[in-house]
Amino acid sequence: MRVVVRPEGTEDTSFRAVLARVVTGAPLTADEAEAAFGLIMDGHVSESQIAGFLMALRMRGESPDELLGAVKAVRARMKALENPPADAIDVCGTGGDGHGTLNVSTAVSFVLAALDVPVAKHGNRALSSKSGASDVLGALGVPLKDDVATLGADLRDRRLAFLAAPNHHPAMRHAAAVRRALGVRTLFNLIGPLANPARVTHQLVGVPDVRWLAPIVDTLAKLGSQRVWAVCGELDEEADGFVDEVTLAGPTRIEALENGQRYQLVLEPEMAGFQRAPISAIAGGGPVENAAALNALLRGSRGAYRDTVLLNAACAMHVAGRGEAVQAGAIHPTALLELVGMAAQAIDGGDALAVLERAREGSVQ
Repeated sequence: MRVVVRPEGTEDTSFRAVLARVVTGAPLTADEAEAAFGLIMDGHVSESQIAGFLMALRMRGESPDELLGAVKAVRARMKALENPPADAIDVCGTGGDGHGTLNVSTAVSFVLAALDVPVAKHGNRALSSKSGASDVLGALGVPLKDDVATLGADLRDRRLAFLAAPNHHPAMRHAAAVRRALGVRTLFNLIGPLANPARVTHQLVGVPDVRWLAPIVDTLAKLGSQRVWAVCGELDEEADGFVDEVTLAGPTRIEALENGQRYQLVLEPEMAGFQRAPISAIAGGGPVENAAALNALLRGSRGAYRDTVLLNAACAMHVAGRGEAVQAGAIHPTALLELVGMAAQAIDGGDALAVLERAREGSVQ
């Protein structure tokens, strides 16, 4: 597909041909998807066409090649951080699982930073959920910086940087209103976690459907990632239900990339010493409610939210290379329990709360 550069806001009629193809169910190649998403992000596609395109892909089922092409288009246009540490990690769910849980990965970020793991937490305001990472951070009083040099320094020297997606992906604004109006998961939910502005090579990515586990890892492997867990939690009380994080509600399916090897793993809550709890036990609300719960968690509140955060933090520690919870191609419960203990100490000793308090002041040193 040949793309002609046009001024922003000028319609590119070639997109009509793309739309005509996808509504018939025909898949796009990676190159075609990259060009199509490039047109969207360069402002050459109307909102009605974007909506039709995204919903046609969703109804047919997006292909791995379309995901790869879309991620390449987004990465080519993002405002990246300067000199991020090579061992930085992102912990991020795609959203769109429909369960409206408390903010797990944001809480995990404070725990990891307290354990000296550099976290480039990529997030956004709620587009298909009640409270996105940026929403809850705002309610917590944490300022979201936009200078890439400052954020790079925070990540290198202070171990934590919150990367608000609109500040780093200005081209995504052309699809934001459509995504908000649709209010359902689209391919953009999957793109976001794969286009971290710090170009992290270590990631714990939550997805709301097991069919995306392998394609997510395939895409990141092709883009140079070194250690990745794509996770999808199964909900025992809902036969067809999934959640985009490691869960207490049932087994978590994992597609892992580690040292060039691929593994398919199953993590049961009991392996980490936790009792099962229904997903309703961590039901969230709006940003104010979720911020209050996160603040209480870091101040010692116990229950399913704390246990979920500890479990996800332990898995993230492994992905960051700070433990070996996978041995001989399987989950090693003893090693996983050690990582859970480290995460618990970061909370109980007050270190994770201290990270939050410094972040509220605009510094995480």
